[in-house]
Amino acid sequence: MTTSAVSDHPWPRLGLRRFSLAALIGLLAMLFLLSLAVGSVQIPLDNVLRILVGGAPDRVTWADIVLKFRLPKALTATLSGAALAISGLQMQTLFRNPLADPYTLGVSSGASLGVALVVLGIGATGSLLVSGLGLMGDLGLAAAAGLGAAFTLLAILVVARRVQNTITLLILGLMFGYLTSALVSLLIYFSLPERIQSFVLWSAGSFSGVTWSQMRIFAPTLVIGLTIGALMSKTLNALLLGETYARTLGLNVRRAQVWLIVSASLLAGAVTAFCGPVGFLGVAVPHLCRSLFNTADHRVLIPTSMLLGGCLALVADRIAQMPGSQYVLPLNVITALFGVPVVVWVILRQRQMKAAFAG
Repeated sequence: MTTSAVSDHPWPRLGLRRFSLAALIGLLAMLFLLSLAVGSVQIPLDNVLRILVGGAPDRVTWADIVLKFRLPKALTATLSGAALAISGLQMQTLFRNPLADPYTLGVSSGASLGVALVVLGIGATGSLLVSGLGLMGDLGLAAAAGLGAAFTLLAILVVARRVQNTITLLILGLMFGYLTSALVSLLIYFSLPERIQSFVLWSAGSFSGVTWSQMRIFAPTLVIGLTIGALMSKTLNALLLGETYARTLGLNVRRAQVWLIVSASLLAGAVTAFCGPVGFLGVAVPHLCRSLFNTADHRVLIPTSMLLGGCLALVADRIAQMPGSQYVLPLNVITALFGVPVVVWVILRQRQMKAAFAG
């Protein structure tokens, strides 16, 4: 990556900037409304809009379907997609690794271990279900996932200082994932059957499990993480050019790394805690944005990654629901269909990606 690649004017023309953002915002709004209208019960769009503004739909039951079930799920998908995209973007820049994201580096596995310690650990002692613990249970779940993600990120950051090879770092990330999976398996072995079933269903990934009461924890946590990420666009641009160059610009690299870990841990931890370990969105979305907008400037990538991440999460959730069918596919199956081709494409373009991240 050369210094000319990150210019003072991230959008070549103001008209292009407005058109690009307007197109993504329009696409996100359309997909959001579609997720409220389409399902086992089809609801006309005019009725959906009427419900959202507080009006009375043609059928009273439609209001309950939209407000109690589909709206929280759509909000969860939108926020989760944006969060995973930004956390992946942050990790790719922090580790200067084009294949880094919460899933591939084992950060989601660390968050999963935190959730497993709460869910399976409490279950092993015969306590109440975490979902029945109310606000404190939700806080505990989010905190455990965030701490697990932060611990894994710190460990990988320490290793990354000693290991410069991209493939080696990815292998070490996989090893972290295997280690946490082994610990989770050990917890499962000593847990109650009903706890095991709940944990297995959670691990498949879903945006439909977040209730309005849980949204009080889920949404603010992601908003805080996204806000921190949005405020660090210039910091990420400096780090993209290398730590040495960033220091010459007066950047406190250690402090920047701490804030990036805080933001990525909040984002990956909260999504993993409430939606399961959703894979591939974090690695795929930033690369799609880089290709679509032909830039590595984070002043462009951060807002577009948020919007495109939300769009792809809504699409994945819609496909997983399989309209017209009673079956619901695991969310990770659908995100893999999006993410795997992008990962393969990145590997095939490894020379260009090395040049982009080489400084």
